[in-house]
Amino acid sequence: MSNIVNDVVEDYIRHTLKDADGLLKELEVFAEENSVPIVHKEVSDLLKVLLKMQKPQRILEVGCAIGYSSILFATTCEGNVDITTCERNPVMIERAKENIKRAGFENNIRILEGDAVEQLKNVEGEFDMIFLDAAKGQYKLFYDLVIDKLKVGGVLISDNILYKGMIASDDLVVRRKKTIVKRMRNYLDYICNCDYLTTSLLPMGDGVAISYKDSKRGESENA
Repeated sequence: MSNIVNDVVEDYIRHTLKDADGLLKELEVFAEENSVPIVHKEVSDLLKVLLKMQKPQRILEVGCAIGYSSILFATTCEGNVDITTCERNPVMIERAKENIKRAGFENNIRILEGDAVEQLKNVEGEFDMIFLDAAKGQYKLFYDLVIDKLKVGGVLISDNILYKGMIASDDLVVRRKKTIVKRMRNYLDYICNCDYLTTSLLPMGDGVAISYKDSKRGESENA
């Protein structure tokens, strides 16, 4: 359980939503058995709804792991999408490549191998959707590298933003997580209050922020 929503409610939601099938279901089982972090079931279904509404042609993902989210994106978009994703863990990269090949999306999903900060500096072009799901203490750093690559009218999705509830209350904070919590709170304060985004925070999974880009960064200041 995520510690975000009442366990009974969370259990009901997860048992009511339709189960994944095929490779995605296999990856969910693998992730659970091997403690690999992937999006929660209810967040997975939220992403599918957003993808069907937004119909993105280009997606940038920060944090690939075993490729679950990228494959989910490509499957939902029926292959009509180009996805760039980042991963630094060599074991995860090889697993993701294998899974992407099995899914038949080698031509849709490109993995940037190495440190995300360095890799993101070299990413070119505009994206319709950006998904942040990597090191939680680095979200603002990632954000500053990618937000100008998100087109006006695009959507930024930040996962795990409530971090097992610790973001909401100091009483829940584990001592060794204090720095991550502080940085995540600062990140959320920023995206909720900057003048070029409209942001909603959702208490599902481990917390999700959805931000719509209203204008370019700094545009209102220069008007």
